[in-house]
Amino acid sequence: MFLSVFDLFKIGIGPSSSHTMGPMTAAVRFLDELSGDDWPRPVGTVVDRIAVSLHGSLAFTGIGHGTDRAVILGLTGLTPITVDPDKSEAVMEKITAEKRIEPPGHPGYRFDPQKDLELDRKHPLPGHANGMMFSAHDRDDRLLLRRIYYSIGGGFVVSAEELQRMKTQSEKPEERGVPYPFASARQMLEMAGASGLSISDMKRANEETRMGRAELDAGLDRLWGAMSACIDRGLSQDGIMPGGLKVRRRARKLNERMEEEWRQNRPNPLMANDWLSVYAMAVNEENAAGGRVVTAPTNGAAGVVPAVIRYWRRFHVDADPTGIHDFLLTASAIGGIIKHNASISGAEVGCQGEVGSASAMAAAGLCAVMGGTPEQIENAAEIALEHHLGMTCDPVGGLVQVPCIERNALGAVKAVTAASLAIKGDGQHFVPLDAAIETMRQTGHDMNERYKETSQGGLAVNVVEC
Repeated sequence: MFLSVFDLFKIGIGPSSSHTMGPMTAAVRFLDELSGDDWPRPVGTVVDRIAVSLHGSLAFTGIGHGTDRAVILGLTGLTPITVDPDKSEAVMEKITAEKRIEPPGHPGYRFDPQKDLELDRKHPLPGHANGMMFSAHDRDDRLLLRRIYYSIGGGFVVSAEELQRMKTQSEKPEERGVPYPFASARQMLEMAGASGLSISDMKRANEETRMGRAELDAGLDRLWGAMSACIDRGLSQDGIMPGGLKVRRRARKLNERMEEEWRQNRPNPLMANDWLSVYAMAVNEENAAGGRVVTAPTNGAAGVVPAVIRYWRRFHVDADPTGIHDFLLTASAIGGIIKHNASISGAEVGCQGEVGSASAMAAAGLCAVMGGTPEQIENAAEIALEHHLGMTCDPVGGLVQVPCIERNALGAVKAVTAASLAIKGDGQHFVPLDAAIETMRQTGHDMNERYKETSQGGLAVNVVEC
């Protein structure tokens, strides 16, 4: 099994990888299909209007997650990487006023956001909770092309046909040819034992079948650069976050207070936890505001991995900046196993699949850079994931704010605790990581849909929005 580190960690925008980045990518994919020749285009017909319907979780929490905006921006040809969050409002105002989209390379199409973008809460699509249907019509409103896409978590998007193939094929062609194709934690440990390599070295060897070492390292540097910049921006911003809940940013004031304590050399046994929390909150406040973030493995859980890396660099005297590569490679190896055998989608398995996965990834990465063996790293990931099992996804108001921001802070704290426990042991433990992953999958399958990013249960219905 091979999933690139750059598939799991993707630079994009907030507030959600599955509800913002995925739908934007799906819209661009539909434009590409529309301009191609792989569909039976009737002779002489011209596409005049585009319509979109959002289903399942995308319909229930789409407004709070910015799914409607993401689709519209995607239909202009913008991607999660190319969109400028500071200019998107002007683009939206223009489309709303003109009721027309003009993506590059296309003739332009009628599109009225009020009429042509539907949030269909009554008819979920069969493949996944995050379903979208795009359609193209001629001047007489006859249907010319219809495509269904699913946003399956972490910004990944597949068509209905691709999803079906994923469910029936045990091995994808692009997974062949890597030297260490581990699909489970057990296989990962067996390959590490046989090769004598670390998890990050095996992951690097797999990645270098697709690109050179310099390109890989430069890409990893870009990922950390984007993560670090997101922390810094989050620590510098203040005010009320968008969406209507009137939740105030806290990271900046907390950071200022903690910096003052740091300068006064006051003894504080909770200082490490405090810094972990404020770093994670800074990222997820940026995410909630629609800023530039990195899926890690999702936007809703984007703060955990960056917070743990920043904590490691600040508090561990032997921290080497080059170790960030090993951290990210190790974390992505664990994240790939989780995604392959369970899910990283809150709409599919609840928040255990988002913050739980992120915490396991961060714990593994930290254990690796602290000198952990493959067995200790696997143990660290298992501890972190096990203690997120059953966590629901119940965002208040459909916004990635409450309880999401603080959940990232606690996910980071759990990750460091898990790594510390594991590094002090010998790697032998009772519950294998594979068992925890399978438990997460089963728990997500059994979980009521109200608790899977629909805002119909949990805190979402027991907290008064004010």
